[in-house]
Amino acid sequence: MRSVIDILDYSVDELEVLMDLAEDMIAYPDKYAHSCAGKKLATLFFEPSTRTRMSFEAAMYELGGSVITMEDAGNSSAAKGESVSDTAKTVSCYVDLIAMRHPKEGAAQVASEAASVPVINAGDGGHCHPTQTLADLLTIRREMGGFDGLTVGLCGDLYYGRTVHSLIHALSRYKNVKFVAISPLELRLPDYMKSGIDVTETASLEDALPSLDILYMTRIQRERFDDPKEYERLKDSYMLTPDKLSLAKSDCSVLHPLPRVNEISVKVDDDPRACYFKQVLNGKYMRMALIYTLLDEARRSSVKAEKVGIVTGQPCRNPRCICSVEQELEARFRITLDGVSRCVFCDSAAR
Repeated sequence: MRSVIDILDYSVDELEVLMDLAEDMIAYPDKYAHSCAGKKLATLFFEPSTRTRMSFEAAMYELGGSVITMEDAGNSSAAKGESVSDTAKTVSCYVDLIAMRHPKEGAAQVASEAASVPVINAGDGGHCHPTQTLADLLTIRREMGGFDGLTVGLCGDLYYGRTVHSLIHALSRYKNVKFVAISPLELRLPDYMKSGIDVTETASLEDALPSLDILYMTRIQRERFDDPKEYERLKDSYMLTPDKLSLAKSDCSVLHPLPRVNEISVKVDDDPRACYFKQVLNGKYMRMALIYTLLDEARRSSVKAEKVGIVTGQPCRNPRCICSVEQELEARFRITLDGVSRCVFCDSAAR
C-alpha cells in the first residue's frame, strides 16, 4: 500500500504517467465519473487551506466518491492532545484514503506509518507539498511542452517554502534544468536543497527576469516566522508588476502556488504569461489522477509502508519537526545523497 509523502516517492516515468492520466481525465471526464464510487476520502487539515482542501474534495466528488472533512483542528481531538499516529489509526477505520496538512514537518510520514489506508501529504510545515508540485508540473508541461533545458526562477520565501522545495526535487531530475533562486539573504534556499542542482542565487528579481522560462513566485509566509517583526521587515521584499514583467521573455510562464498577498500585482492577471489560476485547475486534475491511482494500487496491495531510517538515540533538533511533539516518537536518521545524516521526518541535518 503506497502513500505519497514527498514528490520523490514517484519516479520521472511515474510522474509522466500521472500527467498523462490527468490529461485523459481532462479530455474524457465521463470516463472517470464513477470510477471511485463507494470510496471515501478524509481531508485532515491542521492548518488553514482553501485551494488544496477544496481541490482534493472536488477531485474525489468528480470521481464519484465521497468526502469526510476536518478543516479546523480546534474542533478535533487534536485539541485535546491526540497524537498524529492515533488520529491516523482512527480515521483509517472510516475511509479509504487520507489527505493531511499539518504544521509539523514529518507529520505525514508519521501518519503513513500508522494508517491502514494510503496517506497523501497535503503540506507538512515548511518541508514538502507534493500535490502542489503535481499541479505545477502539469501546468509547466502544458505551457512549455516539457521540462528539459528550462531555466526556472524561484522567488520569495525559499527557506520555508515547501512548494519550492518539492518543485526543485521534481525538476532537478530532468535534463539541463537550471534554477535561479531570488530571495532576501534571510530566506535563501537551505543548503541541503542546493546539493546536486545548477542554482544561481540573487536578491534581484529584475536582474533574473530576462533569462527565465518559468517564474515561480511565492509569498513571504507569516505563519513560519517566530518573530513578527522579522516578518514585517521581509514581507514586501518582492512584487511583480507589469513593468517588471516587461523584462521577461514573451513566452515566460508565471506561476504561484497561491494565496498571494501582494507579491503579484492584480494588473498582471490579464497578461497571457500569468498561469497561476490555470495552476489551480490543473491541481484538481492531478489530484484526481493521484486519488484514482492510489486507490487502484491499494486494491491490489494491503502491505503497510515500512518504517525507514535508523534510530540513533539522538534527538532531532528542529523545533518544527514532528519529533518535538509526537508521543514516544524516536528520531530516525538516514544518510542522504549529500552524505549527511538527516532526519527522516524533516530532513534536518543531525548535529
